[in-house]
Amino acid sequence: MEQLKGTGVALVTPFNVDGSVDFKGLEALVDFIVQNGINYLVALGTTAESATLSKDEKYSITECIIKINNGRVPLVIGIGGNNTAQVIEEIGAWDLSPFAAILSVSPFYNKPTQEGIYQHFKAISRTTDKPIIVYNVPGRTGSNMLPDTTIKLARDFKNIIAVKEAANDIVQAMELIRTRPEGFLVISGDDMLTLPMVLAGGDGVISVIGQGFPAEFSQMVSLGLNKKSGEAYDIHYKLAPVIDMISEQGNPAGIKEVLKQRRVCGNSLRLPLVNTNTELSQRITRFIEVL
Repeated sequence: MEQLKGTGVALVTPFNVDGSVDFKGLEALVDFIVQNGINYLVALGTTAESATLSKDEKYSITECIIKINNGRVPLVIGIGGNNTAQVIEEIGAWDLSPFAAILSVSPFYNKPTQEGIYQHFKAISRTTDKPIIVYNVPGRTGSNMLPDTTIKLARDFKNIIAVKEAANDIVQAMELIRTRPEGFLVISGDDMLTLPMVLAGGDGVISVIGQGFPAEFSQMVSLGLNKKSGEAYDIHYKLAPVIDMISEQGNPAGIKEVLKQRRVCGNSLRLPLVNTNTELSQRITRFIEVL
């Protein structure tokens, strides 16, 4: 899966002030990212506020992304949840031919055991031939998919080809890199840990900040993959303050404020999410002005 190495971006969903999907903003966002060197795009991930999107909106959003991307970079689609049967049904309903892989989050809220997580992804794997990226994000799901579980899935199911690892634990990430089978990708889901993971042998990132600063962040990852650590860390430390800022008041509120200030798209969100406060917005403004 060489096409999924490097910098992927988990796209936000731009909204109009009235809450409807801003398709012009989405087109502008995709163009901005692709033209600035990102390697692939992820549609309908958790950053897309997918929990608030209707089925019809999801289809319309992916159609828009496919059209404006026009084959320029590979696409990944997010299909996950905490109801295994429903996830399987949703996978079966999609035309997955435009997508290189499925990104599927570990079940949230239910807090399954490691065996439960394994059985969830086993059931999903057996319903499709499409490559699957499993997504571990304990801060959102309430349970940590341990390296042994991830590696067991990688060894047992050929179409489970990667993990997006967002446990915010470099030791856990290194254990995945150390024990993974040949060809299995370890992809960072933490922007701040992306460079250390890449230099340790990881394969890149599915990023949030990458859509706000695509040229800089993708260059950092490329330098890291080529073991040019000094140059890569120069960029890392330049972007580190804004990586912290965009997470302070929740994702994607922070990155949408960045995108508004960079005149890419608006910053509207759907409840229960709200915009960043004035103080944080001003700090983001000052960062962009001096970058």
